[in-house]
Amino acid sequence: MNEISRRTRPMSSERSPALPPVDQRAPRRHFRGGPFGVLDIGTTKIVCLIGRAESDGTLRVLGFGWHRAMGVRGGGIADIGEAEKAIRAAVGQAENMADLRLRGVTVNLSCGEPESRLLNVQWPIGGRAVTEADVKRVVQEGRHRGLTQGREQIHAMPLDFAVDGTDGVTDPRGLHCEQLSMRLHVLDAGTAALRNLEATIARCDLEMLDLVSSPVASGLSTLVEDERELGTIVIDMGGGTTSLAVFHEGSVVHTAQLRVGGAHVTNDIARMLSTPIAHAERMKIVDGFALASPDDEHIMLTVPMVGEAENEVTKVPRSMLVSIIRPRIEETFELLRDKIDAVGLGHAAGGRVVLTGGASQLVGVAQVAQGILGRQVRLGRPSDWRGMPDTGTGPAFATAAGLLAWAAGDGRAVADIDFSSTQSSGLLGWFTNLFRGHA
Repeated sequence: MNEISRRTRPMSSERSPALPPVDQRAPRRHFRGGPFGVLDIGTTKIVCLIGRAESDGTLRVLGFGWHRAMGVRGGGIADIGEAEKAIRAAVGQAENMADLRLRGVTVNLSCGEPESRLLNVQWPIGGRAVTEADVKRVVQEGRHRGLTQGREQIHAMPLDFAVDGTDGVTDPRGLHCEQLSMRLHVLDAGTAALRNLEATIARCDLEMLDLVSSPVASGLSTLVEDERELGTIVIDMGGGTTSLAVFHEGSVVHTAQLRVGGAHVTNDIARMLSTPIAHAERMKIVDGFALASPDDEHIMLTVPMVGEAENEVTKVPRSMLVSIIRPRIEETFELLRDKIDAVGLGHAAGGRVVLTGGASQLVGVAQVAQGILGRQVRLGRPSDWRGMPDTGTGPAFATAAGLLAWAAGDGRAVADIDFSSTQSSGLLGWFTNLFRGHA
């Protein structure tokens, strides 16, 4: 008897056994134990999480801390002393809550103009079985080919392998073939910006264990399993930058970044209305819309004038505020659309977009994105890790939650192979080894 006919029949007194609920957010693999410390350094806030994996395969947050960002602009370090103060404050809160001291952290990457590309690499096997050493060699060869002067590789992630004519191999070890092929996703960033980030972390008495692209981390915490497999674009709308990651067949195949974010909307409001930046931010959050409505002409907003006495105010219709916000939001998504079209990943990206990050919460942003990108759009919230405070469950904390998942082992191909020995010996590697030597 099929499912449809069963549903249309009258219910009998004998109850059928209940099916277990489907958990779309179930972890894709077993997490490593921990504890782990992660640090999300943004233009508007700095977040530190400390967590560990539970025996049932979920993650628990042990410590949570955040502080208003200082010394950070456009995702990069602009004032190392101010940035150190803010990082120490966020880390100190998390350490006190978790009752432990961190020695190293996994950090998000938003600086250095990150760039992404795909490489296809082949390695001769000669008819024998593929070994772990072969897998490391083909990854090392891909990393060598992907080196660019003045830039450091952050991710060099195998997407999948092929053994002779068989594609879509996730783990080639033990398979016999004449030639091993691999698709490698390489992400790099400017060396100078990474050096500043590394030095800032070191001044906080911390070791930078790993760097993770912000939209990649956000995708790990907001996408359900089918979205990762079928193809989804994650757009992380931060304060100083907006970045995207394309997920396809469970892996990240492309990332890109714009130096435009929610802070630019705030500055537009402050400049056009001649109001203090703090009030412009409040107007954006409380009264801001990315779409017009018939009532906008009739709703009047009080606007204090910059440099004037507190009682010197003017009133403007909400339609004026919308007319300032909407062009910047439209421009952002038009630039993102151009970046997606330029790399020819329209099919891999699927028909779905997940927005996250603090700036994604502006009313009407999802509708504007859907109209410009021509895809279904939803707002993404981070996975509900145990122990996460209510303040950390919104889209603004998606990157931090995803960093914790990455530190625990999510988002990696052939997760049980340590590829650190194949990392190119560039400036970032030299810095990391130097700091480890002084730890």
